[in-house]
Amino acid sequence: MPLFEGTQQQYYGSESFTAAGGQTAFPLTFPDNETLLNNLATMPDTAGAFNVTINGTITTNFSFSATTNTITLGSGATNGDVVVVSIINPDFGNYQYISLQQFINNFKISYVGEGKIISKIKRADVLFHAQRGLQEFNYDILRSEKAIEIELPPSLKMALPHDYVNYVKVTHSGTDGIERPLYPAIKTSNPTAPLQASDFGYIFDSSGNVSVASDSDTWNSYLSSTATDVDTNIDDPDADFYLYNDGRRYGLDPQHAQKNGVFYIDHLKGNIHFSSDMSGKRIILKYVSDGIAVDEDAVIHKFAEEALYKWVAHAILSTRIGIPEYIIARYKKERFAAMRNAKIRLTNYKAEELTQIMRGKSKVIKH
Repeated sequence: MPLFEGTQQQYYGSESFTAAGGQTAFPLTFPDNETLLNNLATMPDTAGAFNVTINGTITTNFSFSATTNTITLGSGATNGDVVVVSIINPDFGNYQYISLQQFINNFKISYVGEGKIISKIKRADVLFHAQRGLQEFNYDILRSEKAIEIELPPSLKMALPHDYVNYVKVTHSGTDGIERPLYPAIKTSNPTAPLQASDFGYIFDSSGNVSVASDSDTWNSYLSSTATDVDTNIDDPDADFYLYNDGRRYGLDPQHAQKNGVFYIDHLKGNIHFSSDMSGKRIILKYVSDGIAVDEDAVIHKFAEEALYKWVAHAILSTRIGIPEYIIARYKKERFAAMRNAKIRLTNYKAEELTQIMRGKSKVIKH
């Protein structure tokens, strides 16, 4: 992961960081080579623009070269130390958002007080409705898609991110950097498999609970085959029994007519399982978050700011007694209109980009 504004990099001693997607690697080995390298354009120009911590303690015992984008640690760093480089006051690109706290302050100024639609309300109530609105907006309106890339280990398992809600798509990146989509294994699963004795009875642990296998035989059997095995099941189209082939070439199901690999999400254990042909490949998971998993995510795009005001106002009014129904109905209608406008704004269609795409279609688009 590159050192972008608003992010921090974490390094472990005696660990090599491989470049991916055109990024520059971060080699680090203690104590022989106490140097962090980064040739990305987003590196700060001065040492005062970032902090360096070793095992959670900020250190000033380092030197920085803006020419080579090199951070050299001083004495005291040892093998196995955790080094974190974080940028101070990341303001680049943040003007398009407002924080959740700033949103609450603005809401109380505009909607709460004597002679206003809401006479009084606790700040905690506004925070609750704002967080609920932000969650719903991240699902349907805001650009909430996140992406994570890992090299798949031999276990063929990938842990779900802590802020995972649902996946957008799963791909693997080839040597050319092109992402190839993977598809869910809907014909199999990884059910809970209780351990059984020779008489087929369940095996219990010392606490009296049934012992279970980490993975079921069903899933292990599925992993033993690869997508290339599909080719061996394709019969000669000139064979006498060709018309009787079910699910092979005759009556082929397009959802299985691919060799990129498959995955299965075990929501109970929080893992994604991949087919064996994915071992060692770069897996990219694009997923939806609710936007409030960590404090840094709790921001609202200014295109959706007005819609969130209407959401919170309607949520508060609809849960209070004594509010006329026509007031609630009015704010419900305004909320719907504001959310629609926010979605259109954030769609971010560009006429020139759309024209360029349509030029490749059968109908010529003049510009």
